[in-house]
Amino acid sequence: MQNRLTGPSAFLSTLFAMAGKELTIMLRYPVEFVASFGQVFLIVATVTLAGLMFSPQVGANNNSATAGVVVYGFVIFMFLSDTLWTIGYNVRRDQKQGTLEQLYLSPASKFANLLSRISVTLVWTGLLCVMSAVLMSALIGDLPVHNLPLALGVLALTLSGTFGFGFAFAALTLRIKESAQTLINVIQFSFMVVCAPFYPFAALPEWARAIATAIPLSHGVDAFRSVLMGLPTGYPELAPIEVELAVVAVFGLVMPVLGYWLYRHEEDVARRAGSLSEY
Repeated sequence: MQNRLTGPSAFLSTLFAMAGKELTIMLRYPVEFVASFGQVFLIVATVTLAGLMFSPQVGANNNSATAGVVVYGFVIFMFLSDTLWTIGYNVRRDQKQGTLEQLYLSPASKFANLLSRISVTLVWTGLLCVMSAVLMSALIGDLPVHNLPLALGVLALTLSGTFGFGFAFAALTLRIKESAQTLINVIQFSFMVVCAPFYPFAALPEWARAIATAIPLSHGVDAFRSVLMGLPTGYPELAPIEVELAVVAVFGLVMPVLGYWLYRHEEDVARRAGSLSEY
């Protein structure tokens, strides 16, 4: 008979309980909950209007294309940022609160603990992205929406790779502890500059564009918005769409496995060193 503590039903029960806990924590701070909406809308309005500077001319069709570049890149940016905080740095939060060590003294699934943090990202960030798209449409005009099934597939693989990156960052958090907060800010800023979520890659200098081409997440940004925009002339910018789809597929399939392996390794090191509860 399968052990009831390790069977599929126990795993799902643990996952739902942990996901509910993460969502409950978020809802217990209503002021922050409401303020985050306003913050996102201000960011969206700012980057949209700034993105118009990269448009060669002003017009309905051109504004729509600009909105597509900015909004669809913004979606990836939001998911990356929230992944770093909710998956990576929240492990540090649990460590500071003393609950991380208690988790490892229980028979609860450690993998379910990481997956539960994704629930906040998918639910909350997904809602913010939808609301941002609505706001952007009101500011500039209708967003281009083409090849929706393929675009959703690209988004799913890109998010899968992003979550794997979050697992890897959680591993790094166990090692560098409080310094992780500074590193998150550095990664976010670097992504904003090099991976061009708010403007075309053509706006980058050659050396920065070469760096962007070497980053799988850049291809996720480029492929996602290019497909949704209907693959207009000049898009995708970094490589042919077939190449970008292949890069995104490898990123989405390999990175979660690699990230989780790194997390389990650092977790084992911290457990053996007795540092899971260290501040």
